[in-house]
Amino acid sequence: MNNRNKQLTLGILAHVDAGKTTLAESILYITGVIRKLGRVDHKNAFLDTFEMERSRGITIFSKQAKFDLEDTEVTLLDTPGHVDFSAEMERTLQVLDYAILVISGPDGIQGHDLTLWRLLKQYQIPVFIFVNKMDQPGVQAEHIMKEIQKQLDGNCIRFDTEKSEQFFDELAMCDEAFMQEFLETEKITESHIAEGIAERKIYPCYFGSALKVQGVEEFLNSLKEYIRLKKYPQEFGARVYKISRDNQGKRLTHLKITGGSLRVKQVIGMGDDIAQADKVDQIRLYSGASYSTAEEVEAGGICAVTGLAQSYAGQGIGIEREADLPVLEPILSYRIELPPGSDVHGMFVKLRQLEEEEPALHIVWDEHLQEIHARVMGDVQIEVLKKMIQERYGVSVEFGAGSITYKETIAAPVEGVGHFEPLRHYAEVHLLLEPLERGSGLHFDTVCSEDVLDKNWQRLIMTHLEEKQHVGVLTGSEITDMKMTILTGKAHLKHTEGGDFRQATYRAIRQGLKMAKSVLLEPVYAFRLEIPADQIGRAMTDITRMKGQFSSPIQEGETAIIEGTAPVANMWEYQKEVTSYSRGKGRLNCVLKGYEECHNTEEVIEATGYDSELDLENPSGSVFCAHGAGFVVPWYEVRQFMHLESGWVYEEDFVEEEPPMPVKKTSAVYAASAGFGDDKELEEIFSRTYGSRKESKGGWNRRKVSNAPVRVEKYSSSDQKPKEDTKEYLLVDGYNIIFAIPELKELAEINIDSARDKLTDLLCNYQGFKNNTLILVFDAYKVEGGVGSVLKYHNIYVVYTKEAETADQYIEKTVHEIGKKYHVTVATSDALEQKIIWGAGASRMSAKGLWEELQSVRKEIQEQFLEKKESSSIRLFDHADKELAKEMEKVRLGKKSLTNNVE
Repeated sequence: MNNRNKQLTLGILAHVDAGKTTLAESILYITGVIRKLGRVDHKNAFLDTFEMERSRGITIFSKQAKFDLEDTEVTLLDTPGHVDFSAEMERTLQVLDYAILVISGPDGIQGHDLTLWRLLKQYQIPVFIFVNKMDQPGVQAEHIMKEIQKQLDGNCIRFDTEKSEQFFDELAMCDEAFMQEFLETEKITESHIAEGIAERKIYPCYFGSALKVQGVEEFLNSLKEYIRLKKYPQEFGARVYKISRDNQGKRLTHLKITGGSLRVKQVIGMGDDIAQADKVDQIRLYSGASYSTAEEVEAGGICAVTGLAQSYAGQGIGIEREADLPVLEPILSYRIELPPGSDVHGMFVKLRQLEEEEPALHIVWDEHLQEIHARVMGDVQIEVLKKMIQERYGVSVEFGAGSITYKETIAAPVEGVGHFEPLRHYAEVHLLLEPLERGSGLHFDTVCSEDVLDKNWQRLIMTHLEEKQHVGVLTGSEITDMKMTILTGKAHLKHTEGGDFRQATYRAIRQGLKMAKSVLLEPVYAFRLEIPADQIGRAMTDITRMKGQFSSPIQEGETAIIEGTAPVANMWEYQKEVTSYSRGKGRLNCVLKGYEECHNTEEVIEATGYDSELDLENPSGSVFCAHGAGFVVPWYEVRQFMHLESGWVYEEDFVEEEPPMPVKKTSAVYAASAGFGDDKELEEIFSRTYGSRKESKGGWNRRKVSNAPVRVEKYSSSDQKPKEDTKEYLLVDGYNIIFAIPELKELAEINIDSARDKLTDLLCNYQGFKNNTLILVFDAYKVEGGVGSVLKYHNIYVVYTKEAETADQYIEKTVHEIGKKYHVTVATSDALEQKIIWGAGASRMSAKGLWEELQSVRKEIQEQFLEKKESSSIRLFDHADKELAKEMEKVRLGKKSLTNNVE
């Protein structure tokens, strides 16, 4: 047999108790691999190699067996059927050429069958269907066939019958090319049928009894006829689908060769760094519990190798890409309770080894609670894990109460920045965080030029993005459905080390999450509820109470069917209620649909009690260096200290800053029509922003303000037209400045009016010194019925925005209007606002910069005033002749002496 061209991987899948392992046993018996049929209930099945599997009668771990199908060597992968171990099953799908879906005849299509069908479609695996247990009384093939075509696919065709005209007619309905061939020849060739199966246009169905070996041989003969082998490239590639350990504790990497061949002692790269390369020590070909060794495995072959210490399930090696994120994942998190006096940290390390074999466990150490947490599919898996830990590590553990696993994402793009520069270290990273569709997971990219940051540093940043499970800022849950793109970065020729970019990358992610509007996601079930028709009202009421959504119920005889979606948090124990009120006649099938926006976000956040500012493991601030020492800058100020400017601006929504204070309607706030007619230019600006006045209402009309964000990607001064030099404008975001300056913020906490008055007076002095046009803008968008107002306060203009319009919006529009003609500066520390006005051609001034300007002007005014005072006090002496000056000095001294004598 020529291994190079005759390798096939065949998977067998089913709902629990459908007879999957029994069918595998029959196949191995017919092909001569085993001489005696084993049985699951007799605990002697060939593929049930673990004691726990034999005792429970279920498959827990995927296993393999090899058999020959004429000149083709087939590796049969038996997968778990129980829902609790479906993650193990899904990992196996990554390496299958064809799949056998086993359906229990007496039970019909089960909820897990629908899940398997959905997975097979997603992984684009050709499928053969075997309907088992047809030897049981009352089971009708015609009825099951109709159910398969209705619930799975209309292209499921029965193949174990005579190849009649009706058979070809059904095949012709599956594809236009088939129809054309059938109309011309009244038949469809076997080769075209095989191509249709491989392209998932046809799904052959067979009926039989695996236990009694009925219909199995016919099924195998059909496999010989219709299976087509893949062609693989010459360049080496492999896909890791499983990690396990043998009886001696040696680490095994199970993989499929997808290109070239694998040899003993071959060095396999585990990443871009040559230091990550491992050498293959041994190649094992397993069949059941036993194995043989091989010196080489060709493309298409399945094997287990020793010597790879850094491999992981889903890894692509060589030309093979990484596997997609799994569809099925645990949605329940449990606290692992250790016996008193246990070495918690030592046990954590051991459990991480267990996580290599079952990646979905997500073993996590909670630093705040000092606890180990794991994600688990259900109660059966918990029992298996407890026994595995006891047998492997000699520790008896318990699992605490389960809780729902939440995730977090963001609502709109945001730039996150991170800087790490303690003494003799340096790294800066700018990342673009963008939301993706639900279920997309995390994606990583770079648009940074290698002229700005060397490729090696960019690869290192990419590694740090991928290496860790980053958490959100709402509940500390895993982030997902996001694309992270490297925008720019900076390294120091002498002081940058690898760990510096790790710190900068982590901090950039957290800073971006703090800036963004985060969204809490919860797991959602897609359910199918079958209940007696007279219970339909109760069921609909329950689903509504559980915040679920459903389509119109369907009635089939005395049974009502409701399909819809509902939060897992509300429905995960509903089966008990269904069984109770339906007296055992109801059936609830739930499939994890995915993650959607949480229905009770505030409640979950409050119950979690997570404080992102206290999470020392995930800092959001950055470290800078000054005067030979490092200092930490909090996330909300860090942009002012960054050494690089990415030049990108992204859409809202950012976390709101300090909430604007409501404006009191005092005499200081005039109507827009008052005191405004003297300055036609300012009135024109105000009119362009708010619209023209309407006499009927005596104020400004309430034109709808567009909330569409201004998007500017890159700004170049060469793109701007020359400005007139006649006027300088300064627009000040009032409340932003107040709450950004400690002195004003402290005053505002006592009395907001005092803080506004102090800032206004300081700006009046500043304007008098600079002689510019100064517009101070305050948020009044929360004032109900507010139409916007402006007043001339001494030498500056004070604007209060109208209802539903923020100071940011007013400033943006004003800049776009007058920025085309005059030089405009905007004073604000709002990061998004700064970038938007910068892109519009205006200059930027931070709150800190404005405050320093105000203090500098104040000091200069005082110095000039004192100089004038001193010069005026000695002017008489300066201009008098010497004799007069001498006499005046005697008078002054005499007066001083007289005063001293009186005292």
